[in-house]
Amino acid sequence: MRRWMVRLGVGLGALVVLGLAVFAVGVQRSLPLLDGRAPLHGLQAPVEVWRDASDVTHIEARSAPDAWRALGWVHAQERGWQLEFNRRVMHGELSEILGEATLPTDRLLRGLGIMRAAQAQYAGLPAEAREALAAYAEGINAYHAQPGVPLQPEFRVLGVAPGRWTPEDSVGWALMMALDLGGNWGNEFARLSLLERLPTQRLWELMPAYEGEKPATVVDLAALYQRLGVYRKSQETPEKVAKKGHFTPASAGFSSKMGAAEPAGEAASLAAWAQAFVRDAGTLEGKGSNNWVVAGSHSASGKPLLANDPHLGLSAPAIWYFAHLRAPESRRPDGSVIAGVDAIGATFPGLPFVVIGRTAGVAWGVTNTGPDVQDLYLEQINPDNPHQYRTPSGWADFTERREVFKVKGKPDVVVTLRETRHGPVLSDAQDAYERLIDRSRYAVALRWSALDADNHTVVAGLASNRARNVPELLQAFSNWHSPMQNAVFADTEGRIGYKAIGRAPLRRPDNDIRGVAPSPGWEARYDWSGWIGFAQTPQDNPAQTAARGWIATANERITPEGYPYFMGQDWHEPYRAKRIAELLSARPKHDLESLRAIQADQHSAAAIKIFPWLERAAAASKHPLAAAARRALEGFDGVMAADRAAPAIHAVWADELTRALIEPRIGTDKLEALYGKRHFRSGVEGMLVRKDAYWCGASGCDAVALAAFDRALERLRSMLGDEVAQWQWGRIHEALSVHRPLGNVPALARFFDVRVPTGGDNFTVNVGQYWPNDAQNPFANRHAASLRLLHDLSDPEQSRFIYQTGQSGLVFSDRYRDMREEWAAVQYRPLQRDATRKAHTLTLEP
Repeated sequence: MRRWMVRLGVGLGALVVLGLAVFAVGVQRSLPLLDGRAPLHGLQAPVEVWRDASDVTHIEARSAPDAWRALGWVHAQERGWQLEFNRRVMHGELSEILGEATLPTDRLLRGLGIMRAAQAQYAGLPAEAREALAAYAEGINAYHAQPGVPLQPEFRVLGVAPGRWTPEDSVGWALMMALDLGGNWGNEFARLSLLERLPTQRLWELMPAYEGEKPATVVDLAALYQRLGVYRKSQETPEKVAKKGHFTPASAGFSSKMGAAEPAGEAASLAAWAQAFVRDAGTLEGKGSNNWVVAGSHSASGKPLLANDPHLGLSAPAIWYFAHLRAPESRRPDGSVIAGVDAIGATFPGLPFVVIGRTAGVAWGVTNTGPDVQDLYLEQINPDNPHQYRTPSGWADFTERREVFKVKGKPDVVVTLRETRHGPVLSDAQDAYERLIDRSRYAVALRWSALDADNHTVVAGLASNRARNVPELLQAFSNWHSPMQNAVFADTEGRIGYKAIGRAPLRRPDNDIRGVAPSPGWEARYDWSGWIGFAQTPQDNPAQTAARGWIATANERITPEGYPYFMGQDWHEPYRAKRIAELLSARPKHDLESLRAIQADQHSAAAIKIFPWLERAAAASKHPLAAAARRALEGFDGVMAADRAAPAIHAVWADELTRALIEPRIGTDKLEALYGKRHFRSGVEGMLVRKDAYWCGASGCDAVALAAFDRALERLRSMLGDEVAQWQWGRIHEALSVHRPLGNVPALARFFDVRVPTGGDNFTVNVGQYWPNDAQNPFANRHAASLRLLHDLSDPEQSRFIYQTGQSGLVFSDRYRDMREEWAAVQYRPLQRDATRKAHTLTLEP
């Protein structure tokens, strides 16, 4: 028996060793080839692809088309699954591999007509741009066409083969970036939804206009929508809503033992992600960034400095891939000239150019401008013919099309989608409209500038990579369309500047709603009347810039006093903008280290603004943990540091307070649908300052703040234990870079997601936006600096960069998450065009 057991043990051990060996071989085969030689069909000449010590990929080709082909090949090699997932998202084909849970996302993307618009835009591009996109697509497809090419684990787990990338897909991906950053329609829908239960005056208290301004419209919107009979009959009256109790931890799925809802299954998680994607599309809050440029007169080096940190949703792998494209001028077979390219910085897998970075002579950075480029229209349906809607000249037919969705494990789903003269009918694509409006009487259509056929943003991107100075960069950006961006720039000759690049609509003087809420689509006065020209978009005032010595943007209102065009009212709160201005003004001379300190800053003026109510609540509380919490809050200076307990107490209390003030008036259903990425902080601040009895109730705001404090202590105890000193903010505010879709599978998420503790909050320069309506990770940092860049134009080779994961999209690679600690600590890697040390060298051959 003993001998048999020994043999069995040896046999099992051999099987384990064999299994590990097979796994190791599989892992090794999935890793990219970084050294040696590899074929790339379609190349005109060999291309050298080398990685430097910072893991930046340098592509040196003999022509720009070969450089674009090689970038496509490298993107497919390093980010193949990311490309495939993104391709399926924009085509509305996720459900074919993930099942019916992602049908809401597919239906929205097909409803918007992303790929139909991309095809029309591609057809109108100049020949050189089409050449670039075609070469890039050839590179992607050539990589996947190689015999025995290693596939990333995601393909094997899901049983999916890489689809064919087309030039139109790159245009589509540019549109997806505009979708992520261009959003006003979410706020319009939020106002429409809230006005079902709130008077117009109360809406503007909950969602106030920008600091120091009045609402852009004086129309009594609630009365207008009630008069039109927009809403479907609801079982929940305002009286019932007012009687509802305040938020409790249990109502959000928090248990006293776990501190979070029990993990859902894969299908439920995917459904939650799909619903969040659909719900948050067209929502502007959180989609921000910081950038600033310092004149040489105010820098230690005597030449300009530039900093940029775009704030985007964190994902694993990151949305960016750092690369350097270099190719000389060349000629086509017909003798025509192909301009060279020499640019280094952040690329998007899916596009063949550096989006943010520098050339040899000029650097640039961007933030989201946030103009209102999306309007919702109520389209009145003909009561005698549901296939028609009302226009200024009478009834017109909807443009209708049938879309077939393939669903894994289920029969095909067929949906009829419609368009009007304004654009796609969103109420056919999003269930939230069906629950809100009377669809027998109205449809809701979207007018969105990015869908227009003359959107040539990719032309601007390609041209920027060839700019040698600020004037040439501005000329390149004159083709930028969507999304509108705040570009700051500087060149080695000492010029600096700012320009809002992109397209924003003109609205007629008699448009009294001004696009802040859905407008009657049959009234011509609500139609757009043209565009603000490139020469008229906001830009820096040279005299003011010379006097101040710097320019900065942080998604605040960028229209100067007296600006003749209305661009919207949904600007970000100016907390970050004011803090950056304060720090830039604090020193007569700046250098890269002082710019690093600004990017690292975690002071929250928003936290300080409402801190007195927290202090009074803590002083009055009889909770068993109140004394320890008071000690933790002593001397709180607004710095939302990861290693402190005060930021955690403040954040959880602010969430409880927000829910307690708002939920009784709008109801649990609307709170959960609208809260999260929409934080309502400006509204809450106003309620507290006014001591508003409507929102705070008869007991007063201090009583609501006290009850919220006690609930916050219970939540924190359930999440972090009884020792208040151990309630470090970073423990519940980890930066969470989620893999799609395997981050929704609990058993796999721990391998594919990337986590690291962080500080900051929604309003700090070093931003850390969380989604408090997320039952699993309500305070996880979901939306932060997706990259950081610093440039000193006295020596551009001293440029620095970092982002939150790693260059590789291959989960088994040691390059998958190797930047996260540096990113969290606001450290950087060199970004050099002419790095002397080549860590890896690969030659791609025709």
